Amino acid sequence: MDTQDTSPSVLLFFDKQRFIFNAGEGLQRFCTEHKIKLSKIDHIFLSRVCSETAGGIPGLLLTLAGMGEEGMSVNVWGPSDLQYLVDAMKSFIPHAAMVHTMSFGSDSKAQFGASNFTDPIDIINNEVVKISAILLRPSCSEGAAVKPGDMSVIYLCELPEIMGKFDPEKAKALGLKRGPKFGELQSGKSVKSDLQDIMVHPSDVMGPSIPGPIVFLVDCPTESHVQELLSIQSLNSYHADYSGSSPENVKTVTCIIHLSPASVISCPSYQKWMKKFGSAQHIMAGHEMKNVEIPILRSSARIAARLNYLCPQFFPAPGFWSLKQLNSSKIDSIFSGEDCVSKFPESILAENLLKFNLRPHAHLGMDKSNIPSLMSPTEVIEELVTEIPEIVDAAQHVRQFWLGSGETKGDVTLAQDNKLMIEEPWPGENALPSCLENIRRDDLEIVLLGTGSSQPSKYRNVSSVYINLFSKGGLLLDCGEGTLGQLKRRYGVEGADIVVRNLRCIWISHIHADHHTGLARILALRRDLLKGLAHEPLLVVGPSQLKRFLDAYQRLEDLDMQFLDCRSTNLASWEAYEGNSEYKYCSTTGSPNLEDVNKPTVNNESTLFARCSRMQSYWKRPGSPVDNAMIFPVLKSLKKVLGEAGLEALISFPVVHCPQAFGIVLKAAERINSIGKMIPGWKIVYSGDTRPCPELVEASNGATVLIHEATFEDDLVEEAVARNHSTTKEAIEVGNSAAAYRIILTHFSQRYPKIPVFDETHLHKTCIAFDMMSVNMADLPVLPRVLPYLKLLFKNETIVDELNDVTDAVSAVS
Repeated sequence: MDTQDTSPSVLLFFDKQRFIFNAGEGLQRFCTEHKIKLSKIDHIFLSRVCSETAGGIPGLLLTLAGMGEEGMSVNVWGPSDLQYLVDAMKSFIPHAAMVHTMSFGSDSKAQFGASNFTDPIDIINNEVVKISAILLRPSCSEGAAVKPGDMSVIYLCELPEIMGKFDPEKAKALGLKRGPKFGELQSGKSVKSDLQDIMVHPSDVMGPSIPGPIVFLVDCPTESHVQELLSIQSLNSYHADYSGSSPENVKTVTCIIHLSPASVISCPSYQKWMKKFGSAQHIMAGHEMKNVEIPILRSSARIAARLNYLCPQFFPAPGFWSLKQLNSSKIDSIFSGEDCVSKFPESILAENLLKFNLRPHAHLGMDKSNIPSLMSPTEVIEELVTEIPEIVDAAQHVRQFWLGSGETKGDVTLAQDNKLMIEEPWPGENALPSCLENIRRDDLEIVLLGTGSSQPSKYRNVSSVYINLFSKGGLLLDCGEGTLGQLKRRYGVEGADIVVRNLRCIWISHIHADHHTGLARILALRRDLLKGLAHEPLLVVGPSQLKRFLDAYQRLEDLDMQFLDCRSTNLASWEAYEGNSEYKYCSTTGSPNLEDVNKPTVNNESTLFARCSRMQSYWKRPGSPVDNAMIFPVLKSLKKVLGEAGLEALISFPVVHCPQAFGIVLKAAERINSIGKMIPGWKIVYSGDTRPCPELVEASNGATVLIHEATFEDDLVEEAVARNHSTTKEAIEVGNSAAAYRIILTHFSQRYPKIPVFDETHLHKTCIAFDMMSVNMADLPVLPRVLPYLKLLFKNETIVDELNDVTDAVSAVS
């Protein structure tokens, strides 16, 4: 698997045992897509411990813990640095889910070790396979302590030899009668002859045995690791020219999978090392640009192509590079393994789902039968038009919204026979908020990167919203696993790098894994992209438990960030910082301040929210005293960052979900139009995960856009209450009560794989989010009008719980 956002993963599988090497972000989603049952995986091995190789582990452990009545676990192996990752994950993963993490190495933290640093450490040794590890450290660190994260591993997988064929004629000639002794000889035991006074040994009656295949997985991340690789004595017996003590000690390597980057593989000393293994098959599994063009998450790519056909304005074409662009972008051979392949006839570039068969011996070698083919959007659209012929007219109607044509001024609904019907516009629908007057297309775009809850699925990734401020940078609101991969699918590989490089701030709503486990990978990439350039650490605003995770994780790798507690960005903290009461948080219509939480803006007796719920009473308890001297300098940094991004305010407010769960308000600064008129700034509110509550209604008052979670359909209100989530109807009621101009619903339960269940009665200002949906502020007036067409696109879909590998998908993370 190579999804571009992670280190590639390799699956070694036998009839009853499964081993995965590296578990970067996206592994779980990949396995769901390709029907690889995670519950069958026995061991995960990390070739290094960093966000690239291990980003998928937290989500994987939580998913397994939610399976069955008692939960399941998996053994996770890695060098001694693994302990740092385990310590960090303890801040949000129950201990029971992590009892099977095992580290190896030569220091005190390791649970398994070797006397000599470069000796193989046996990890698995059973009748099916022997797996051992050799540690690799950068050569410059000899004598000095190796920095955490610098250690990498070579894994050796050795299968037992295949016994030769039993020859019954030879056995009879040696005086043996047909019976149990034949079986004993075949199992390797010597037996006494029935008719002669001799012992018969297996070698007397068996044909020559075939040595078992041997596979290496090599992760050599830098050229300084290559020097160490060349000096490992314990690999000598695997060299093709090895003249050891006895012939039986000579081992022939069948296949070497190179996880090393192409820049390392193409260096002469690494190629010299490769040549030592004679005719071994080399598979170059570092990132290959040619894998970018073929979407590995085919289900979501197919839906993205359909959505793009219907409404390209809200669903731009995915950012995959075309091969034409690839070829013309002068990618040096240092970024590609192709240069190496041309020098080694026994080498091949890895592709997604490429197989190398180890057993049976007759089938030893490559199997390309499962490699995904290039999926052209044209094929997807032809299939769509055949399936739903009326989609052609629908796409035409949608285009009219942007052409300003008078043909389609009303709304569209589906009649009983699925024919499109035009209705009159809604009352007051033309009342455009003053903040949208003459708004430019390069002002703001809201990109819904992940719109599912709990865990990634085929069609929806977990929570993340990218606030694209164009030339002024951008912000991420939540950062679930796979967020970087989603950015690459939306903007392309280079485009995603630009987004990450220009991030102003990342805001995390609460500590549940589906909202923050993509954070370390984004921060690590930004650190690498800005290495050597003058820059400030990135501000991360989140609940205090997130700081515990980040502090522990930074012992493993520096994330180049500065943390600020959400509570320090509430209205009271900002007012204390401003030093007077003039800094008031008001919308353009003069909404009440957040502190007026008891003002009855909605009917408290309705099902909208219960007064003084358990979670509300939790966060109304007095918190720890705030040290203003420590917080104010960070608030000053945030204020400066917001100003550069054209934002007037970033305010966190408490919501009802789990301890320390927050929503956020983003308010743009005022602007002056071409004739000198002052235009108020827009206001965006994101609910995070929550039950409807007065604080959210207050914060959303007069919002231009409210992005609200709608985990459950209206009939599941009891489940929504039990899990502190909202139903579709409740989310819309919050937006209506707060007089929000537009409502975008997101965070749908994965029981609704493609489109959630909703009642169209109250949707005149609402739209349903899909992954990669990109809403430009200038297009907000059109947004709700697209919803009936989206329903048409999915009219043949039924609710299917695709996560049959998980008994209760929603509770797995919650």
